[in-house]
Amino acid sequence: MRETCPVCGLKFEREEGYFLGAMYISYGIALVAITALSLAVWKFTDLRFEGIVLWGVILFLPLVFPITIFSRVLWIYLDQTIDPEKPGRKLHD
Repeated sequence: MRETCPVCGLKFEREEGYFLGAMYISYGIALVAITALSLAVWKFTDLRFEGIVLWGVILFLPLVFPITIFSRVLWIYLDQTIDPEKPGRKLHD
């Protein structure tokens, strides 16, 4: 991931551990996605519960990277809405 936005100069990682909040967003999205995929597997198969959940997780695996990036974008938008950083502004140490 780039350190700053090439267009506006926004510093993406404002401090160490900045994207910890994005993990919570990613977790919520992952739960919804795995549940939806598991329900789809349940609807179209006659597997036992363990098999349904296993296939839901397996089908979810290709979505991990896109969801991670998406949750970071959502976190930046949320953070910028609450505490905007103007390009070129020095953060206090």
